Amino acid sequence: MLLNVQDLASYFFLDEGELKAVDGVSFHVDVKETVALVGESGCGKTIVALSLINLIPPPGRVVRGRILFDGRDLLRMESDELRQVRGGGIGMIFQEPGAALNPIYTIGDQITGVLRLHRSLGKHQAQKAAIELLGETGIPEPEKRMNAYPFELSGGMQQRVLIAIAISGRPKLLIADEPTTALDVTVQADILDLLAYLQEQYGMAILLISHDIGVVADVAERIMVMYPGKIVEIADTEDLFRDPRHPYTKALLSSVPRLGVGHNEPLKGIPGAVPDFLDLPSGCTFHPRCTIGDSSCTSEFPPLVDIGYRRKCACYKAETG
Repeated sequence: MLLNVQDLASYFFLDEGELKAVDGVSFHVDVKETVALVGESGCGKTIVALSLINLIPPPGRVVRGRILFDGRDLLRMESDELRQVRGGGIGMIFQEPGAALNPIYTIGDQITGVLRLHRSLGKHQAQKAAIELLGETGIPEPEKRMNAYPFELSGGMQQRVLIAIAISGRPKLLIADEPTTALDVTVQADILDLLAYLQEQYGMAILLISHDIGVVADVAERIMVMYPGKIVEIADTEDLFRDPRHPYTKALLSSVPRLGVGHNEPLKGIPGAVPDFLDLPSGCTFHPRCTIGDSSCTSEFPPLVDIGYRRKCACYKAETG
């Protein structure tokens, strides 16, 4: 087991109250495994990712839990040691490449800076390694791109630069936060294929975060479904698509457009909206939108329990098997 997250909770302390963005999340990622974390926008997925590398912006912070990476608890590391893990042991592709890249530095400067920090390379060695990384991530004329600024590249090329930076420290775990957002469909497929190729080349594990469960279907071995602050279902990808157990998972899957199915039917949506974190419903927070819930669902949030082989679900109505 490469990453073992236990009872992770990250809160934001606002004037309006305590916002529990992540509240008691537990999961693991094995060596070289691809695990997806999916859910609607605003459910806390990105805060999970930022919690893993202790980069939650104030007024947020991790309030409890353990994050064991290679057997070491990241939450109890000194800042210097944790800085070596970020970009070294764990690489991260942040959302919105145009915002994640520094606009006043060239692409070459941004990659070589990471290489010199995490691989202790000299200036010329770092430049050579940066060119190789750009080429490996599919950027044409990598020597020329070293002198380019982020605004001179397309969104797809910016994303490839972010990927090159994320893998430059040769991480064991790559966190990819919405790596295909705002990209057209063909570029999305290219980016996912690139991640799969790099995973094989470098032997990395990948934690893939997405609001689109259909995007991760072909690349993830396991899928974790998140609903405000909590994971509500975990299963192998094939099992989840074949037989979802949580009502929210079923609703997510039913809302995925399918080519050639229901040509004259409107797309299905999930009634209601993600609840306000500062005013969450009592009990199971999905119950106001659920079609099978009853009064028993309103008293306490159901625990995430084993319901079968490699399957967990947080629902009082879920069937075991």
